[in-house]
Amino acid sequence: MSLRAEKVASVIKRALSMPVSELARENSAGIATVTAVRCSPDLTLAKIYISVFGNNFPPARFITLLENHKYELRKLVGRSVRLRQTPDIRFFLDDTLDQIEHIQKIIDKAKKEDDALKSDL
Repeated sequence: MSLRAEKVASVIKRALSMPVSELARENSAGIATVTAVRCSPDLTLAKIYISVFGNNFPPARFITLLENHKYELRKLVGRSVRLRQTPDIRFFLDDTLDQIEHIQKIIDKAKKEDDALKSDL
């Protein structure tokens, strides 16, 4: 990603952090955080990655909720970012923490099995 795309992504992340958190709070979806924003090289598309914690509100349903509010959120981005064209925004679920937890469980299981083998010898 170019330096300009990184700067635009940073501004978009700042602009959307509070509205996304407020939408989560208003809809009892727990805590939602904008974890990353990736912009295309031509700055016409911004992929926004969201992490959702807590409550029994399915994260995929929250992403759908964000998609339903996409035009309002895009308008906020347009006010924050001075560009010829406001980037189209798309929301994605950031499941990095889930993947880390899964990998950690696999490592713990392997350590237990290794310890069990060592104790048998």
